[in-house]
Amino acid sequence: MEQDTAYAICRFSDIPSQRAIGFQLMIVGDDGAPRPWPIVVVRWGRQVFGYLNRCPHNGVNLDWERNQFLDANGSKLLCGKHGSTFELGTGLGIDGPCKGQSLTPIALAVLDGDICVTGVTLVEDEEEACDEEA
Repeated sequence: MEQDTAYAICRFSDIPSQRAIGFQLMIVGDDGAPRPWPIVVVRWGRQVFGYLNRCPHNGVNLDWERNQFLDANGSKLLCGKHGSTFELGTGLGIDGPCKGQSLTPIALAVLDGDICVTGVTLVEDEEEACDEEA
């Protein structure tokens, strides 16, 4: 697959502004084998940010409950296990055990009203639509 392929994961309008939603995708690894690829997509106004849903402290998922990624103010990503907080736009750890570490960014693009992941090859055996939970 070409590196400029874009995979639509949901509509832009499916994620309200100042919300984050998790997706459980399957990526084709460097060895050609499929592997789970949990990501989190944050929408802030007209911008979207994507990160691997893994805390750099010890690899646990950030959300302590499904799609609970943001701190109480809704202004930072939060690791529900350790309390580390991360900047929405950069993924940089700003407090807690992950201070100074960063989340792994995911390349996203908004194309024709869809939020798409780019720069990777996804397994496409089933259509995986956006988790439309408000």
